Amino acid sequence: MAKLANKKSVRYICQACAAESPKWAGQCAECGAWNTLVETVGDSATPDRRAAIAGETRIERLHEVETEDAPRVASGLPEMDRVLGGGIVPGAVILIGGDPGIGKSTLLLQVLAALEGRLDTLYVTGEESLSQVRLRASRLGLPRLDLPVLAETGVERILDQLTRHKPGLVVIDSIQTLYTDALDSAPGSVSQLRECAARLVRHAKASGTAVILVGHVTKEGAIAGPRVLEHMVDTVLYFEHDAGSRFRIVRAVKNRFGAVNELGVFAMTDAGLKEVSNPSALFLSRHDQPVPGSVITVTRQGSRPLLVEVQALVDASHGGSPRRVTLGLESNRLNMLLAVLHRHGGISLADQDVFANVVGGMRIQEPAADLPLLLAALSSFRGKPVANDTVVFGEVGLAGEIRPVQNGEERLQEAAKHGFKRAIVPESNRPRKAAKLDLEIVAVARIDQALNEAL
Repeated sequence: MAKLANKKSVRYICQACAAESPKWAGQCAECGAWNTLVETVGDSATPDRRAAIAGETRIERLHEVETEDAPRVASGLPEMDRVLGGGIVPGAVILIGGDPGIGKSTLLLQVLAALEGRLDTLYVTGEESLSQVRLRASRLGLPRLDLPVLAETGVERILDQLTRHKPGLVVIDSIQTLYTDALDSAPGSVSQLRECAARLVRHAKASGTAVILVGHVTKEGAIAGPRVLEHMVDTVLYFEHDAGSRFRIVRAVKNRFGAVNELGVFAMTDAGLKEVSNPSALFLSRHDQPVPGSVITVTRQGSRPLLVEVQALVDASHGGSPRRVTLGLESNRLNMLLAVLHRHGGISLADQDVFANVVGGMRIQEPAADLPLLLAALSSFRGKPVANDTVVFGEVGLAGEIRPVQNGEERLQEAAKHGFKRAIVPESNRPRKAAKLDLEIVAVARIDQALNEAL
């Protein structure tokens, strides 16, 4: 009878028009869209589904709302704390995704071991047996082998254990393996992901237990499942790495308790992930002699300025149309910069293949990389290198102007700290007290002026 009741409580909702249907169909009867009906649990199956997260439902004045000054809990790994905005917030729900084998489970086991004696934790695995988890912990040499672990995929039974033991932090590895008895669909389906995540989020907010969800990623690199999954959680972290490299980057793309686009850098070793204390050194190639097509820039990732090397290779095109290939940079921005170079610099690369790359697998999404990318392409085209001790940053406008970027003085301080002697920057980013930086500042306002100063 219980199973029959569950079936009656299941309904199907169109993701295009929100129309309801008692059974699944390939086409929505209301809007005609195909394959948009998704299985959803009805209210009768989950009577607390509409319950308020904070308790009693009533309207309050914002200044009258009582707040609890709950301190963050340091994870024991400073690079991880940086990404999280200073530590783990009680009741927060964190989603971390990455390619298979990149080190998600390894990192989280290290975090749980580092929290020994400071926070009650629980590791829930749905992909491995308990003996496999034990073998990994032993291989990593973790000091805490009495870590509470649970091998379970039923979300109702997991919540029962959380209610009984009340841990301060629980890791779910992974959300795609969980299922609820209220739905008949397979684990990992859209409806199962959304319902299991919703129940875990409600428990986290009501109990104050911090929850870390491990998520699979698609071949495009995005977290698998409905996009609403990322909206439900407080923080979304992505594990990134360059193929063949031992370095790993954890990037925050969403954080309600800290800065977005913050990143932590780790190195994979036999004993697990080790923090990289000086990330700027990781992304610099340090050529013995200046080489054409290489320019050093200072990018800002969250609250941290980082020195990275932008490389470009320009070669004669032998096909019907020239190729434009970028790694770590926006391809559309490269096409725009080449058009600006032609219009305002008088240099055409219309018959050249242009390849651009950021060393170390870093991704730069800010316009401060415009000027170094343009100079790297021109340097490769002319065969003339930019000096090794020169750092460049600045946004390039369509009118050929060099526009300022945020936190210019912090970028210059980072360059001076690593021994650079010369900086080509936008005119508006000229520091007021350049003498203190021990840098020769070359401020430029137009693209032609920047080309003459660099090459």
